[in-house]
Amino acid sequence: MMKKEKLLVIGAGMASVRFLEELVEAGGTQKYEITLISKEKNIGYNRILLSSLLAGEVDFQGLDLKSPAWFQEKKITVKAGSEAVLIDTGSRQLWTDKEKIPYDKLFLATGSIPFIPPLTGLYDEAGKRIHGVFTFRTIDDCLNILEHLSGATKAVVIGGGLLGIEASYGLCKKGLQTTLVHLMDHLMEKQLDSLAGSLLKKELEKLGIQVLLKTKTRQLKKIGKKIKIEFENNKEILADLVVIATGIVPNCSLAKKSGIAVNKGILVNAQMESVSHPGIFAAGECIEFEGQTYGLVNAAWQQATIAAKSLLGSSLSYPYRGTVPVARLKVAGIDLLSFGHIEAEQNEEVVLYTDSKQALYRKILIEGEKITGGIFLGSSQRALEILHFYEKNLPLPCSPEEFLIEESTGRKDEEIENRPDDFQLCNCNGVTKKEIIELIQKGCSSLKELITMSRAGTGCGSCKTLVQRLFEKTTKNTTVDDPSIHYYVSSIPLSKKELIEEIKKRKLQSVSAVFNAFAEGKEDAHSKPALASLLKMVWGKAYKEEPDSRFVNDRVHANIQKDGTYSVVPRMYGGITTVEQLRKIADVAEKYHVPMIKITGGQRIDLLGLKKEQLPAVWKELGMRSGHAYTKAFRTCKSCVGTDFCRFGVGDSTTLAIAIEKRFQGIECPAKLKLAVSGCSRNCAEATTKDIGAVAIGIGWEIYVGGAAGSKVRAGDLLAVAKDQQEVLKLIGRFIQYYRENAKYAERSYGFVERLGIEKIRSAVVSPSPEEATRLEQEIEKTVEAYVDPWQAAQKEQFPHQFEALAQGTNNFS
Repeated sequence: MMKKEKLLVIGAGMASVRFLEELVEAGGTQKYEITLISKEKNIGYNRILLSSLLAGEVDFQGLDLKSPAWFQEKKITVKAGSEAVLIDTGSRQLWTDKEKIPYDKLFLATGSIPFIPPLTGLYDEAGKRIHGVFTFRTIDDCLNILEHLSGATKAVVIGGGLLGIEASYGLCKKGLQTTLVHLMDHLMEKQLDSLAGSLLKKELEKLGIQVLLKTKTRQLKKIGKKIKIEFENNKEILADLVVIATGIVPNCSLAKKSGIAVNKGILVNAQMESVSHPGIFAAGECIEFEGQTYGLVNAAWQQATIAAKSLLGSSLSYPYRGTVPVARLKVAGIDLLSFGHIEAEQNEEVVLYTDSKQALYRKILIEGEKITGGIFLGSSQRALEILHFYEKNLPLPCSPEEFLIEESTGRKDEEIENRPDDFQLCNCNGVTKKEIIELIQKGCSSLKELITMSRAGTGCGSCKTLVQRLFEKTTKNTTVDDPSIHYYVSSIPLSKKELIEEIKKRKLQSVSAVFNAFAEGKEDAHSKPALASLLKMVWGKAYKEEPDSRFVNDRVHANIQKDGTYSVVPRMYGGITTVEQLRKIADVAEKYHVPMIKITGGQRIDLLGLKKEQLPAVWKELGMRSGHAYTKAFRTCKSCVGTDFCRFGVGDSTTLAIAIEKRFQGIECPAKLKLAVSGCSRNCAEATTKDIGAVAIGIGWEIYVGGAAGSKVRAGDLLAVAKDQQEVLKLIGRFIQYYRENAKYAERSYGFVERLGIEKIRSAVVSPSPEEATRLEQEIEKTVEAYVDPWQAAQKEQFPHQFEALAQGTNNFS
């Protein structure tokens, strides 16, 4: 067994945690014996939430990125409260304040330290900061401020950048009379122009924060327990505490005194390796790349990912090229995004929209067709979309004014009443708009009757929403409501919600039990599949399967073809496969003389032409899970190649796609679900035309729902922007459960989204009550836990004659 190399990680902040995550996921613990050195006793916490901790909006546990148990589970030795003091690069040893530790490879993520302006009176005679003056950078800073709040009533924050504003908000939320002092003529002058800065100032003043601009602090004086802050304009304030938030500088003193190349920060190349010392890597706020330092968490995470891959010897098809500076502020309802140029330069045009009453400010700078900068203050659904065009240097697909109006990013269909008479609503049955209108004029007074008479919507069903919309627009409240259109199945006079309540109350666990309870035992074959699907959703493992309640596809777990043979689609998570899987598929195809092998649109391999009696042996020899390509369920999650190989990728699409598919595989739904994940806006996985799609946008993931690319083409509606993969999984889970509970049987997601409207769905899925959020998450979790792979379960017949060959000349598709 090959001896592991010793890897020391110095610093336990957000860059380090991301680095360790990436390293561990890629099997790094097999190559390295990892030790984490941290000067702070608190390791792996989210610095972005420090203002929320100060404000009392989250507790200490809410800051944790990883629990201590995670480090133990991954066999990472943690030395907290241990300060690295010198690196002996010759003998490859690290000296801490407690011990000497040998290493083979080193990863530095020492972060940054607060910049302290030269203020008279800041330090006492012993050279220590006077009591009551704090910086705002670490969890210890936060704790020190919180301990000082007892009896305090007034606070002064020096510095009007992001950190100063966040500190001011936290103190104000704690009930202190807070004054924010800034040297320049408007707040956040590096990210905002003067008009946006003035609007931000007004919003902060509405919160109760006093803002002093063009005010330079001259000196501090300790007067008893209070501090007098004197300014150069001869004004002064007496306060209980002072917070200095005037910026940060890279913390590279350890590297510098150890002889590692340093300028403003630790000098690294595109692989995040020290330019002077091979084998030493660095990332985050401590580094300098091509003359640029970074104080952004997305930059730190991107750098940490590249460093992890470099340490594992991965060939980097997308080395580091820098990170676009993006400033975001979101406190107390103030939503701010700023990027690129904030003032027009030569050849740049400005497109501006502002509404001071609503504190809305939207500004885009353009050169030619390319975005060069932007400021979005106040709520905006399109801010992230325009940022995406800027980050990728893509030409705008429309006029810039369209990005400044408040509307959904989803494409809107032209109103059906404005379509020409020969517009074909139903492609399956060739029904035109004119034919529908003529039937209404002849007396069709209910939607059910109209569908029966025209046959529109009786094929794939994708046109039902259009037919309904045209019906409602044409009849204008003169229709007779057919109550049966609200029933879940036509044979039982209950809506879906009412039926679920009765099923639970009466503990009805089989289709026959439902018919006995509500139809005097009279069974309706047409209603059986819908009821079976509903019962499976309600009861999970406790559902009692009755073979005659299912279509033949669901009975034999394969897709029947027109000649009575079957197709088998093994599951390949995220569309990723292996040599072993391909070899098994080839062996099975050869052994059973499969007449056609087809690559599907979902990036899977379909084996067509198998006989019914061959299926159990085929599944056993494949040794793979069912791809559920035959039933109304979660089918596949398509993905692009993501950040591992694509030079444009900003999100790890393959990892996310695999995680989605492993979590939700085979979950039964009202209709099939096809998903996709794209690692950038080029959208190679076509995620915006799937039932559910996720698109990486650099600062998170856009989640789309209700997309379609079949007989109906529809761009999905933007459901939410998730900050990370965990939030993507949570929101997708909620949406799937909400869809399962509220969609009609066989209603595809695009019809469901159009029928309910994205705002209602967004409210129910993204921002429900805490109780409803918990309920949705618990329900989908129960379903996930109840999953059993049907191919494994059906290695032996589950019921008589399940895999018997059909008699010669017969066919059974029902």
